[in-house]
Amino acid sequence: MRVSGLFLTVIGLFFGIIALFYWFTSYEDAGFLMLIGSALLGLLPGGYYLWWSSRMRPLEGDVPDAEVSDGAGVIDAFPGSSIWPFLLGMAALFATLTFIFGLWMAPIAIALGLSAVIGGVTESRRGGTV
Repeated sequence: MRVSGLFLTVIGLFFGIIALFYWFTSYEDAGFLMLIGSALLGLLPGGYYLWWSSRMRPLEGDVPDAEVSDGAGVIDAFPGSSIWPFLLGMAALFATLTFIFGLWMAPIAIALGLSAVIGGVTESRRGGTV
């Protein structure tokens, strides 16, 4: 976790320096604010990871002599045949289209999102397909 925190913090600092350089050379607001947002996207999780890395045991990536097999384990959030991640993605698509085409697409996005969340939670509680 410490390596990830340092990596994200360095990226955030890089974007912060570039944002300051951009502000003093172009005086353009939109690009400066986007670069500040990018810096915050690196600094906020990076700082959080660094803060937690001192309170947790070292992860496999933090140990210099770790093997690849040390980090092996079961990684499974959804079964391979689950439809719910697809429906959640479709809900995000329709939510984005709501900003483009109008509020008439919002009920479709809400219905898809609710069904995806309810179906995914039900499937994860039962341990199989719903």
